[in-house]
Amino acid sequence: MVPARGSRGAGWRNPNYESAAHPIAWTELPGVRIIAPIVRTDEETGGSMAYSTEYRYTEDHQWVRVEGNRARVGITDHAQSELGDIVFVELPSVGADVSAGENLAAVESVKAVGDVSAPVAGRIVEVNEGLESASETINEDPHGEGWIFVLELSDASQVDGLLDAAGYERFLAEG
Repeated sequence: MVPARGSRGAGWRNPNYESAAHPIAWTELPGVRIIAPIVRTDEETGGSMAYSTEYRYTEDHQWVRVEGNRARVGITDHAQSELGDIVFVELPSVGADVSAGENLAAVESVKAVGDVSAPVAGRIVEVNEGLESASETINEDPHGEGWIFVLELSDASQVDGLLDAAGYERFLAEG
């Protein structure tokens, strides 16, 4: 355990249980152990979560993780945060051939409905059916279990045209 930056008093954090999106702090008081979130300033975090360098991103706030000749697609943490509580997900049809930019799915929240498009061309080979009964998974784990669909890539070079993590973070910073 290491001292927690920016915390008041005798705060400690355990790096094994902390992520940029879900920091946890342990504060020791006489006879009491309290577990509470670490509050970080925009200066410490750059104003947003750190995005994985293993993914590519679109200006429509989608992420792409290439897995061989396939691309797993979801919406970014930024997108789910802007949408708010997600209440419904319309999934695309497995087997459909799609072009880059084609609208395939919809994510509905209490605030708005957001379209999800194909970031690259390919064929839909899998959808996250678990989202039909647990759409909130996108809010809880947007870059993991909250994925939406998987494409079999028709042209893998299209992925190179997407933003890397640094480019996406710059895009967010520019507003």
